Amino acid sequence: MKNFVFSNQTRILFGKGQIANMTAEIPDDAKILLIYGGGSIMTNGIYDQVTDALIEYEYHEFSGIEPNPSYEKCMEALDLIDEFEIDFLLAVGGGSVVDAAKFIAAAAYYNGEDPWEILARNEEIDDAIPLGVVLTLPATGSEMNGNSVITRNEYKEKLSFSSPLVMPVFSVLDPQVMATLPKIQVANGVVDAFVHVIEQYLTYPANAKVQDRMAEGILLTLIEEGPKVLQNQRDYHACANMMWSATMALNGLIAAGVPQDWTTHQIGHEITALHKVDHAQTLAIVLPGVMKVMQSAKREKILQYAERIWGITGNNEETVLQQAIDQTVAFFESMGLKTRLRDYSIPASTIDLIVERMENRGDINIGENQLVGVDEIRKILEVRS
Repeated sequence: MKNFVFSNQTRILFGKGQIANMTAEIPDDAKILLIYGGGSIMTNGIYDQVTDALIEYEYHEFSGIEPNPSYEKCMEALDLIDEFEIDFLLAVGGGSVVDAAKFIAAAAYYNGEDPWEILARNEEIDDAIPLGVVLTLPATGSEMNGNSVITRNEYKEKLSFSSPLVMPVFSVLDPQVMATLPKIQVANGVVDAFVHVIEQYLTYPANAKVQDRMAEGILLTLIEEGPKVLQNQRDYHACANMMWSATMALNGLIAAGVPQDWTTHQIGHEITALHKVDHAQTLAIVLPGVMKVMQSAKREKILQYAERIWGITGNNEETVLQQAIDQTVAFFESMGLKTRLRDYSIPASTIDLIVERMENRGDINIGENQLVGVDEIRKILEVRS
């Protein structure tokens, strides 16, 4: 097991009616920028709950954050921050809104020429505006980590950055918000969280039994509760378990001291950037390809995954490996997500383009063992075409 330092300062307010309690976490004299996406929070009552809670505060609004938050849109917020001397951000939405708020928080205090350098050149940030979160869609885990993914439409680039300075001060998680979500967003959320766990689990043995068992517990919970939420979004307990699973999947706990992969995400981001396919849908496409092409390096953990998650055992290991992949695909498709490039009308020419883009950017020799090079990226996409 590797040496590690784990630190998480986000305060979680979990349960019914917690939006009303969030002001205890916000400074009394804060000048707040309320950041959200489309109009869904206007129709499901969340906007009213948030603004009622903020009645004693000076706050301004910034709306229109896209499902894949864009650099261009985020940069528009900086003028409001300067104009109204904003010193606290409140993100009300899913992972896209939270990611946008994190980038805005960092960009507002960035001293370089272009805040895009935070993502393109991994520029470190020295300061950021503090932010809080009211989560409306469990999926990305962004409510309890310092990660953010932003798309620059001009370049068709989707890149990420991470900093403890953009860790939310608090996050409100009320499972009741899931009652009115579109079913595709519920399905995306389950698959997104599932693959987050896989990226930190399906690598190679590290004698990290606690982390493995925690990861397996999250996977099993998602498999059990995801279909229940999809069937009945007013099942509070199923929603609560699914929501907490998504948060725990990427808050650092199961990653502590273990190897991590993230190949599926890196390739998936390329598909989203080029074809606007939902993030979770790209993961459902790519992960089975990663499992297939990299099964030699991941052999021991895939066999463990097969037995502990799907109950698959047998003397023929090759059969067990394939059955584990097949069962993973079947789960994604049972949630309503397609798992091949052709299902999204993505042409074969995209494979060459993705390989070229990743090679030119230096995003090769990736994965837990740095074994995923140009040939492997191509094969991963080809087996999912």
